[in-house]
Amino acid sequence: MEEMPVTTVVAFAGFIAGIVFGATANKTNFCTMGALSDIVFMEDYSRFRAWLLAMAVAIIGSQTLHIMGIVDLYESIYQTTNLGWLGAIIGGLMFGFGMTMAGGCANKNLVRIGGGNLKSIIVVIVMGIFGYMTLRGLVGLARIELEGYSNIDLSEMGLNSQGMIDIAAMAFGGEAENLRLGFTALFAGALLVYCFKDANFRTQPLNIIGGLVVGAMIPLGWWITGVMGADDFDPLPLFSFTFVSPAGESIQYLMTFTGATINFGIATVGGVITGSFLMAMMSNSFHIEAFTDTDDMKRHLFGAAIMGIGGILALGCTVGQGITGMSTLALGSLIALVSIIIGGLIGLKYMEEGSLGGALKALTGSQ
Repeated sequence: MEEMPVTTVVAFAGFIAGIVFGATANKTNFCTMGALSDIVFMEDYSRFRAWLLAMAVAIIGSQTLHIMGIVDLYESIYQTTNLGWLGAIIGGLMFGFGMTMAGGCANKNLVRIGGGNLKSIIVVIVMGIFGYMTLRGLVGLARIELEGYSNIDLSEMGLNSQGMIDIAAMAFGGEAENLRLGFTALFAGALLVYCFKDANFRTQPLNIIGGLVVGAMIPLGWWITGVMGADDFDPLPLFSFTFVSPAGESIQYLMTFTGATINFGIATVGGVITGSFLMAMMSNSFHIEAFTDTDDMKRHLFGAAIMGIGGILALGCTVGQGITGMSTLALGSLIALVSIIIGGLIGLKYMEEGSLGGALKALTGSQ
């Protein structure tokens, strides 16, 4: 029997991991936009803590793999010396605002497709198209100009990456690898303390399970692509969970199947939808949902478009930068994460106030 190509092996493993991710997100209602909505409208931080728990688990697992020499996080796109700070800010704000218009981030809309939401099918298609346009198409010209104007080459400062550990090592005159364990423990430990100091959160098993499982999927993704994909002649890029560019690639793959090669990202998109569908059927929660009116559709289309553009500019979404990128402790990921949160808060207040000016006034507390 002929040996299976490494791309197929990695894609199959990614599909299985995606099923676990999707089923967990469906069952636990893991959602970044929902977490921000809970904070703004109900002052409930439970789902936000679940997101931060996932981040902490991802950091611990990913840094452990790096320290043990199993994967090299410096090979990921998040650790390059090219710091796209302006793209992270603009893209993060766009993505955060867009996800409130589209009823959820990229991950949540994939989960909703599995649950029978027809709106989310449209959102993911539009997001994927605009994301791919920004990555390789018409909008890509503006992206390249923005990057050329604003990106900072950190190698000119003597840095090997945009990792916060490397920046701290240069600032304090130490070696990055000597600081990695302590820096990881400090960063992840602070997140864990914040999550579990809340007595209410400690009594919510679904949120805790959601954070633990989703967070564990990130180092698993690194392992799948970095170890299973470590072909001697044609090694695959180091990659883990993110959903904007893979959504665009998935659309292209479906249209050009005979001339295309599946990858980890495409497989995880399919896996998340499948896992969510299986969980929805098992829990009897599957139901068809469509747009309520024209305004509802226009809002979702607009949100999907700017999510696609923003997700590429920021190099990731709430999962891609907020959890996967943060697991590498990259400065660009932190900038994108903060920008996504701010954009999401502005979007939620915009939905409530009915105008951008009103939203900004409400957030800043000005009269």
